[in-house]
Amino acid sequence: MLLERLRPSSRKDPMPLPMATPGLALADAPLSTDPPQITVTPKAAAMGKKQLADWSAELEGPVYGLRLGVKGGGCSGYYYVYEVATKVRKKDQVWDFEGLRVVVDARSLALLDGGVLDWEQRLMGSGFKWEHPNANGACGRGSRLTVQVGRG
Repeated sequence: MLLERLRPSSRKDPMPLPMATPGLALADAPLSTDPPQITVTPKAAAMGKKQLADWSAELEGPVYGLRLGVKGGGCSGYYYVYEVATKVRKKDQVWDFEGLRVVVDARSLALLDGGVLDWEQRLMGSGFKWEHPNANGACGRGSRLTVQVGRG
């Protein structure tokens, strides 16, 4: 399946989210100058902004964007993490995908490299879904993965 892919904004200044996400103001964090190692589809960007607005309404303090990550555990060895980024660490990468600010730590980025984040609407619900070349197994409706490390 061919996915339409978003390119991160080349802007260095903070970019406000569209009016579709009222009440959400992102804290200033410098965007990474490195090209993104992940891709975000238009649907995932739109739904990510909506989710981020919903989640951050319950928080006090700065919000830098949507943190994407991978943690150890689960039925296949790793599981995906989607959180509100309340801080940006020194080794984090920060990209802007059409108004969705995405923050990824270096360890997770090594596992997500080349991945495409999409939004999936299912009969029993909806949510983010990853498609990427490093995954050589998955379980839990795609929420957990086995990763091939060291691709050559």
